[in-house]
Amino acid sequence: MRQKGGDQLEQGSFKILDLAALRAIERQAEHEHVDLMDVAANEVVDWVVARYPVTCRIWVAAGVGNNGGDALFAAHRLHQCGFDVTGIVITAPVSPATKTALELCRSAGMDLIEHLPNLSEIQTPPDLIIDGLLGIGLSRAPSPLLAALIEQLNAVNAPILALDVPSGLDASTGCASGALIQANDTLTFLGHKSGLWMADGADAAGHVHLADLGWVNNGLDREEKSPVLLGELNLNHHMARSLLVRPRNSHKGRFGSVAIVGGNRGMLGAALLAGRAALAAGVGKVWLNVLDERLAVDPVAPELMIHHALSDVSAAMVVAIGPGLGQDDAAFEAFRSAFDFALNANKAMVIDADALNIMAQHFEFKSKLQQCQAHAVLTPHPTEAARLLACSTTEIQANRVLAAQQLAKTYASVVVLKGAGTVIAAPNGFFRINTTGGTALAVAGQGDVLSGVVAAFLAMGVPPFEAAGLAVHVHGLAGDHYEQNVGGSIGLSASATTSLISLVLNEWLAFK
Repeated sequence: MRQKGGDQLEQGSFKILDLAALRAIERQAEHEHVDLMDVAANEVVDWVVARYPVTCRIWVAAGVGNNGGDALFAAHRLHQCGFDVTGIVITAPVSPATKTALELCRSAGMDLIEHLPNLSEIQTPPDLIIDGLLGIGLSRAPSPLLAALIEQLNAVNAPILALDVPSGLDASTGCASGALIQANDTLTFLGHKSGLWMADGADAAGHVHLADLGWVNNGLDREEKSPVLLGELNLNHHMARSLLVRPRNSHKGRFGSVAIVGGNRGMLGAALLAGRAALAAGVGKVWLNVLDERLAVDPVAPELMIHHALSDVSAAMVVAIGPGLGQDDAAFEAFRSAFDFALNANKAMVIDADALNIMAQHFEFKSKLQQCQAHAVLTPHPTEAARLLACSTTEIQANRVLAAQQLAKTYASVVVLKGAGTVIAAPNGFFRINTTGGTALAVAGQGDVLSGVVAAFLAMGVPPFEAAGLAVHVHGLAGDHYEQNVGGSIGLSASATTSLISLVLNEWLAFK
């Protein structure tokens, strides 16, 4: 399901497969005489039987392709189990398997609706709607006929289970170009699809459940036939866990040090948030190198050592540039100085906020990153990402995974593309999609908190891709913790989030 701290999942359940990989598995299964549709239908039946009594009324909406076949085979078996099942098939099947499934339903005497109904006239709604109208191959808006049915199904007062993806959703991008099923649950097959976790999919998919059909690991492990695994859910942090576990024989120097460069006049709070978050994540020491020197000490976290932005950062193991930096001449000089020092000294960097905007305006910094192969993590939101790629925010959001991959390759850095379904991408193209967090984190200052946590993990020896992924995961867990405890997403401040970071990180480390 839509996981909250799901490191307990089996390794195979992390995998994100694109359309090419899924089709390759299907072909391999067919070659070995494995009927994946049959297995999928059984998974649907098992899912329903585990949650609904046999007295329930179920509507099954089926389309023309294999997704419709999954739905109709499942409908037939649910009917055999004793459920009151009505099939809605308003377009003639084109898939041979789907045609066979429809004939089975007819032969069994099931109720079938084979024209566009007026569902609002039905006085007794079903207990469950199963959506099998459109599958993973969708590349355009649903037809007017299917769009009308989708809108009607959404209006029925009944939970919806989507098969593979909610109908109308692009499985890769999470974008919808027309009518879209709003599912309570999605039972997805073989592997996760990136679109279930981002953009429109973040809401439309509801709780996501994976049925790998017992085939993914076998299908992917075959030599010369296995599709390339390009991504996974952001849950696989076993390396980071081993690096963060603390022996009793420890001291502060063992846990690294961070310099935060930023804090221009009127924006000092951003640097303070980043510094406090780094401390909360467990780093040994934090310097704040700020442009606004009016605050001599942080009364909330007096452990923070406050200096001028151009002060020496050589003592720090990691340099985080950007929180509250601004874009004036002083900001540029502070950025240039810290950036060049980190590169020359081969120190890890976190580049965020206005530091990203400065990089977008001065292309020499991109060249330096490319030439030096620096250990850098960039953390843009979509608008900052658009500036870095010289495109529109709309283009970024239209394919968030691709945008993150392009950024990571272009800037030879790990990239954290923030938003619903945050994408963490490595320069080689591999990516993770985050599954924790929600709208509670959609407030000012949360990006500064995240930057501080990333920097802390880097300073404690976690490699950049792992550090970025774990930081995003833990930051999301803090938001989830808040929502679970207050019963909603409103009111979480960035300041309050820093205190939750330590709590959820320790809980995560303690989990076996």
